[in-house]
Amino acid sequence: MKSCISINLRKEDIVIKINEEFSHEDIMYALRKKIPELKKLYQSEKTPIVITGKVLKNKEIDEIQALIKKYIDVKINFDSPRTLGLHGITRTYNKEIATSETKFHRGSVRSGQKVEYEGSLVILGDVNDGAEVIAGENIIVLGILRGLAHAGAKGNKEAIIAASSIEAPQLRIANIIKEREREEILEEARRTYAYINSETKMIIE
Repeated sequence: MKSCISINLRKEDIVIKINEEFSHEDIMYALRKKIPELKKLYQSEKTPIVITGKVLKNKEIDEIQALIKKYIDVKINFDSPRTLGLHGITRTYNKEIATSETKFHRGSVRSGQKVEYEGSLVILGDVNDGAEVIAGENIIVLGILRGLAHAGAKGNKEAIIAASSIEAPQLRIANIIKEREREEILEEARRTYAYINSETKMIIE
């Protein structure tokens, strides 16, 4: 049977590896049981903790950090990125996203605006040139996509981008970038769907 959490002492830090197959409730329960083991490792020196193994939402990161700090005053580092920004990818993760938490943004996203969400994003309008939409999972635009869209921003290559018309000069899914010249976009037939194929290439159909 697979373990939910494993703890390994290294020379410069302590690594807590979280099995991505377990729910957050299971992780918190297992971590509470591991606290005595963690405390023993700090009898001589306070080595920083590195938590790895599973993509964590910001709320989950906060809860894990609060639980450990309740018993041990120690620096905790997470290798799961805190934000979904374009430079926030630290690893490549693959997980099922056919069903995901979804945020609906009412109205168009104007130039200079940025909309971010850890799950899937549905834009009830256009994404204008100069705007950014960034999602941990899928991006669906009911209008025209002209701005920058970055789906699977924590590294999920299973994410997709869909719109009534994809006219953006650049699309990003996970760490894969697709760029198109404006002339190319104008000459093409309308494109509505972008995804990563089995050869790790972005396809726009």
